[in-house]
Amino acid sequence: MSEHLLRLSRQNQQAQILYAHLLTHCDRLFSMEEIRGFAQDCNLPLKDACIALLSAACGLEPDTTPAHRQLIDRYLSPALSFSKSDRYRSNPYYRHIHFPEIKKGRWQMTHLSWQPGQLFPCGDPFILADGREIQPLSCFEDDFSYPAVLEDGREWMTITPNEIETMAAPIREAQGKTAVFGLGLGYFPFMISEKEAVSSVTIIERDHQIIDLFRAHLLPQFPRKEKIRIIAADAFDYMAGPMAEEAYDFAFIDLWHDVSDGLPLYLKCRRAELPGPRYQYWIEKSLLLFLRQMLLDDIQAECRPVPDALITLEGLHALAPTLAPEKFIL
Repeated sequence: MSEHLLRLSRQNQQAQILYAHLLTHCDRLFSMEEIRGFAQDCNLPLKDACIALLSAACGLEPDTTPAHRQLIDRYLSPALSFSKSDRYRSNPYYRHIHFPEIKKGRWQMTHLSWQPGQLFPCGDPFILADGREIQPLSCFEDDFSYPAVLEDGREWMTITPNEIETMAAPIREAQGKTAVFGLGLGYFPFMISEKEAVSSVTIIERDHQIIDLFRAHLLPQFPRKEKIRIIAADAFDYMAGPMAEEAYDFAFIDLWHDVSDGLPLYLKCRRAELPGPRYQYWIEKSLLLFLRQMLLDDIQAECRPVPDALITLEGLHALAPTLAPEKFIL
């Protein structure tokens, strides 16, 4: 099992490098018109044409290099899909919240857009029966705009299909008296406040300018704004103090941008959990898979056997609170 897991880990790591390269360097390379034209010229289905173009852009040569063919067939093909933008435009947050174009201090509220054919991540990774970790990638066949907050001109917070997909499960599970750590653009509080099963939503956010923007421009548009309470506090200070007196039923934590900055914060949060609430974390599956990769790298470097806890996500979830967060700061 150890050798199989290490070999599979290396393959998954190669796939993650491919996904990252595609999203960083190839996401805007081809317009929808170019993809359609290539598909027509080569008599290929649209998805196959897109895969061929992206593979070539990454320098993959499937006809001459078996490893490249395997990477495309086993990882890129099951990851890629074309999505319907209407599915996201009909999201309740998109339909009910008018996002203004304003600037306050270093923060700017605005809209950004994707061109037809632009590649984007779309949800948590899924694990196939043979252990392959697949990152969903998608693109739209039409233009798509989405709300965003910029900090000093740089993208900081957004509500894209990826945020919608990765928060869907915690939104379904939220109930009762709920704590939300990290305000963002208020998407998670908005969605759960619409649920009859959620009685109240307490948001813990330390950035006063973000709170002010939210209170002035977004919260007044919430149909169930009476459920919302905002506490200006550091998340960990609140967990260590006032949270114990609140008797929350559910807590959702979203304090990071991605797995690289999120893993040490996630581990610190896991250590701070209190008895009572059910805790859910944004992109937790991605965080646990990233944790496993880091642990397996160390195990392989030191020629140690793989512990059983690393084999399943359940084992990793149980292991996480026992790990020192500072050892995973990149």
